[in-house]
Formats: sequence, structure tokens, C-alpha cells
Amino acid sequence: MKYLFGFLMLLLAHYGLFAQQMDIYQRPITLEPDRDFDALHYRIKLDIDMERKQLTGQNTVTLTPLRSDLKRVSLDAVSLDVSDVLDSKGFPLSYTQGEEKVHINLSRTYSYADTLTFTIKYNLSKQVEGLKFIDETETNPMQVSSDCWPNKARQWIPCYDYPHDKVTQEMIVTVDNNYKVLSNGKLLSITENQENGKHTYHWKQSLPHSTYLTNLSIADYTVIEDSLDALPVNYWVYERHEKDAKRSFAKTPYMIDFFTRLYGYPYPWEKYDQVVSAHQGGGAEATSATLLGEGAVTTSEEEIDFSFEGILAHEVAHQWWGDLVTCRSWEHNWINESFATYSDYLYKRFDWGEDEAAYDLLRKKNAYLREANNRYMRPIVFNRYENPGQNFDSHAYPKGANVLHMLRFVLGDDTFFRVISQFLHQFEFQAVSTQDFMRCAKEVSGLNMDLFFQQFLFHPGHAVFEVSKNWDESTKILALEIKQTQDKWENVPIYTIPVNIGFYHTDGKRVEKIALKDRVEKFEFKFDTAPLMVRFDEGNHLLKEWTFKKTEEELLFQVENDDVPGRLWAIDQLKAFSSSPKTIQKWTELAMRDNFWAVREAAIQHLSEFHESNSKEVFLDAISDSNSKVRAASIKALGQLKDPSMIGDFRRIYETDDSFLVRAEALIAIGKNGNASHLRFLNEAAKVRSPRNTLKNAAEKSIELIRNSK
Repeated sequence: MKYLFGFLMLLLAHYGLFAQQMDIYQRPITLEPDRDFDALHYRIKLDIDMERKQLTGQNTVTLTPLRSDLKRVSLDAVSLDVSDVLDSKGFPLSYTQGEEKVHINLSRTYSYADTLTFTIKYNLSKQVEGLKFIDETETNPMQVSSDCWPNKARQWIPCYDYPHDKVTQEMIVTVDNNYKVLSNGKLLSITENQENGKHTYHWKQSLPHSTYLTNLSIADYTVIEDSLDALPVNYWVYERHEKDAKRSFAKTPYMIDFFTRLYGYPYPWEKYDQVVSAHQGGGAEATSATLLGEGAVTTSEEEIDFSFEGILAHEVAHQWWGDLVTCRSWEHNWINESFATYSDYLYKRFDWGEDEAAYDLLRKKNAYLREANNRYMRPIVFNRYENPGQNFDSHAYPKGANVLHMLRFVLGDDTFFRVISQFLHQFEFQAVSTQDFMRCAKEVSGLNMDLFFQQFLFHPGHAVFEVSKNWDESTKILALEIKQTQDKWENVPIYTIPVNIGFYHTDGKRVEKIALKDRVEKFEFKFDTAPLMVRFDEGNHLLKEWTFKKTEEELLFQVENDDVPGRLWAIDQLKAFSSSPKTIQKWTELAMRDNFWAVREAAIQHLSEFHESNSKEVFLDAISDSNSKVRAASIKALGQLKDPSMIGDFRRIYETDDSFLVRAEALIAIGKNGNASHLRFLNEAAKVRSPRNTLKNAAEKSIELIRNSK
């Protein structure tokens, strides 16, 4: 693994024992707010002036009090100029407006048995983050794009703007008739007004959702119609996207169908739209209408390196996790994000295969470990934040996904999926807490899982194991010692958790599940012959770092016989034998012939690090690899050989390869081996448009390398 215990200790020594670069415990405790009422329905009417970047609007609010003496209602309203408040009969109500709220004095006192309605009229003439007016550019049309997460709906709709309150909603939007309008729910009508050249879209979200999940998207979109049986599935894209969007989004109905069957809960909304926004980077869930960055629509070349398929699956999963059930306060945001992140892994396992999915989960785990080791550790359920976005980190996404993977291991597949299905049914259209999920897990499984959740959700950190073994030939007993050393960090527990141990012999493997609960534990296993390999955490169920010293022979066996995460770990561990001909030969074989691309890539990287001068033929062979990441690794390795005679090859690769990553690596290789005569070529390459400015950045880096070499 990338982060081994020794490396972790170096980090701790560098920053001071147990020190972290960021003391997040200095953040304030932020609790779920009190509220006086339950908002039931918002009927929002907007007249939008695209050119002037402003709107006039009104929100007719229906609510019921939560106490018996409600005389005043306060709504969130930031940057809005309220002009009038009217009761249900059209009579004015007095109000005051501060910087962040509008306070409405009701005409009488209402009790919890009442339902009341009033209308707020307002204007928005400022530019706000929650509703972006985006100018037309060379690549995108003029558009309006909402971004309500986590609390920015209040910037264009006066509302109660916190996730524990759910409402049904109407969005009635008038705009020039050369624009299309998308919002949540079902499109009820489009009404034309020939006199003023405008039309009005009327959308209705008939099932309750939280305000941050509101979508308003306006542009001259091309709408591509798709479906899953009777469910409308549509893609709102720029005209230039039409051909590529059909291919880029083609699996969307397939994803919806997969998650419907996986969760045992039918897709809950009236339709599913995906809309491209110049404001978004990746994706942002909204009920029945996900916003996606422009990069979601890829050409066939861009798709090689920059596929959005995982993001698409993640956002589809949010229609259940986050939209159907929603974290009631931001400390519980793992219910939204961990489940969506784990869901995109489950989709990849179903569609991409076991190896790709295992590598994806490994990358997720390593993303969390980087944050834990280099920035901070916190409990997943955490109420210390200055703004909700601070909780949307690698603890909420990949760590939480790996905790769910452990929970699935502990409960077993059948019970795990029954738990999540029951949770969705029991709490549909509700705001939920971690404790709700804990109770559901206990009720469905019959198991008291409180300790599991306390360890992995309410404490920071993760397990760090030191594993060692000893074979006694005379007794035929293998002794295994397992130490947990993570208690060197503050508040990180010694874990009670099962783990699988795999014992490999010539006639197969035997897997033993053992229970860990103490800091140091010893286990004995009797065999007729010494195992060829002992695999700690067979199946990769635990979120962990570990050291396990092995012989070269065992590691060579492991790189051939383990699963992808285990083989990658063994390839890295063979660095301890980097001067051995056996290790060099094995890396060479893996680089040239292994079935999985990430193994080939890792082998090339290790050959480049330890034996680059003797591995040129391997790197040259890998230039024609079927996987772009392997080709890029081989070109990087060749570039480091400092062989100017290869510049022509690098230029040819840049001009002919379909992969932007490969072409970028070829540009950097030119910079490492070239001179001032190549600057003109590189300056031209810097002008070539590419996703994420991949070629521009590589060309500029190459130019800098040449200039610094003078």
C-alpha cells in the first residue's frame, strides 16, 4: 500500500507526535437549529430578465405551526429585496427584513392544528452564488444555473433553508421564448405569451424534498429524450453536445434500473433529467434533475481519460441517498455522500467487473488516507464546522464508503442490503439522523451494531496493523501476531472487528475469520505444510494501514495469485528486493503481460524508479499498450532516460495518440529532453484546447523545463 506504517511515523515525527496540520477541533460546535413551523409547499413564480440578470418573484408559502402560539414567521432571505407580504386573502401583512431573514407578523395567533398560507413578493438584482446568470461564451450559451447546496436557495427564494424541512414545490418561470426552463418534478405546462415574446414553464415537484435540492436551469438547451420503461429520462445539453451526449449519457437508464434493484426501492421521482451547467465542475444532485459540469459530455477521445460514468452513477444514487432520505443536519451528511460514493463502487463492480471495482475502492481508501495523514482526522459524524462545506471531505465520501464496505462484511450481503432497503422504505421522504440508521440496522439484523458505529462513525481515525508470522516446522504450526498501533492518535480506539486470513497452498486456499479486540493478539493455525502465502484481510474488507514483512518468494507468489489490491501491494513491497534479479524479472513480466492495466502501470513505475536504464525495451513495448494510463507511464519513464534521440518519437505520439493524458506526457518528455529549438512547437501545443487544459498545462510545464535547463 502507498501509506505504510513507517511512512506514517515519519509524518508524525515531522509534524510532532499526534499533531495534525489542521486542528479542526477549534471549529465551533454547530447544532441542528430549532424551528417554529413545518413548511409544506412553496409555489414560486419568477419573471426572469436574462439580459439584465435580475428577476421579480413571489413565493406562496403553505405551512403548519409546530407550537400553539405562532404569531411570527421568519424565513431565510439573503440578497433579496422584499416588496410585499400578503395573507391568503390578499391583505398585507407587516414585516421587517434584516440581512439574512425576513420576519413576517401574522394577522392572528396560529396553533399546531392550523395550516396557513401567505405570499412574499420580492426582487433580486444582485449577482448571487445560489442562482448564477452566466454570459454566453465561445463554448456555452447564455444561461441561468442554480446552485442551492448547502444553504443558497435563500439567495433567490425566501424560504426555510435547512435540510430537516421538506416541502413540495411548484416553479412557475417566465422567460424570453428562446430559452428552455428546467426544474424539479413534472412539467405541467408551457404557456406562450405572443405579445411580449415570452413563455412560462410550470413545473411541479409533488413529493417533498429539501430546499438545497432545488434546480432551476435556463438556456437554449437541446433536450434529448430517453426513458426507462415509463420513466422519462432526458438530457438537457448545449446544441454542440447533442451527438456526444447521446453516447455520454446512454447508460443513465441502466444505472437507474440497477439501483432500483440493488436497493429494493423503485426510483421515487416523476422523471430524471441531467442538465449541463457552465457553473458546475463535477455534479450536484437535485431532486429528479441533476446538474452536471460541461465535462460530463465527452468526445470519444475525451472519454478515454475523462469518463464521467462514475460521477453519473454517484448522482443517480443521490436520488435515493440524499433526496429520498436526507441528512437532517450536516453532521449526518455521510448518509448522503458515503452511500452515494459506495453506490458508484457497487455500480462499477456490476458493470465494469471485479478488478476495476476493487481498484476503484482502493483509490477511494487512499484518498481518505491522504487526508487523514496529511491534513486531519475527524469522526465521520461531526458537528464542528463553520460552514457545512467543511464536512464534505474525504471523510464523508471515501472513508464513509469504506465503512459501509466493512458493515457489509460484518452483516453479510443479504442482511446488509435488507437493512438499506428497509431504511429507505421506513424513512422515505424524511430527514434522517445516524441514529435512525443505527436503529434500523439493529431491527433488521437482530444484531447490536452500536459498537461498530461508535468505533467507525463517532471516533476519528482508522486501524493501523503490524502483522507478523512464524512457521514452526517441527509442530507444523503457524503463529500469527497482530498488533493495533493506531491508539497513538488521540481518541482513536482499538477496534473490535473481524478479519479474514487467507492461507494459500499448492492445492488452493483456506480462509479463516478471526475476531480482533485487543491491542496485541496471537493466533495459531495447524497445517501439513507451510503456506506459500498468508494474506491479511483476505477480500480487502477493512479500512486500514498495515505492515507485514514477507520474503521475496512469498511476494513473488502474491503478485501472481492475489486479487488486484493484494497484487499492487506486493509489487510495492518488492521494492525491498529491488536489486534482486527475480524481482526485476517479475516487474518486467508484469509490465508486459499482466491482465490488469493498473498492475502493468505499477510495474512500469517501479522499473522506472529502480532500473530505468536497463528497462528501455520494456517501456518501448508499453507505448502500444491498450490502456492509456499504461502508455502514459511508459512515456514518462522514457522521458526520464534523457535521450534526445527520442524527441521525434514523442512528437509522433503527441500527434497520433487518441489519449490526452498520453499526449500530455509526450509533451513533458520533450521538455525533459529538448532544447530551445522545440519552444515554437510547444507554444503551439499550449494553444490546443483539451479537457481540464491537460495539453496546455503540459506544454507550459515543458517550456519551463527547457528554459530552466539553460
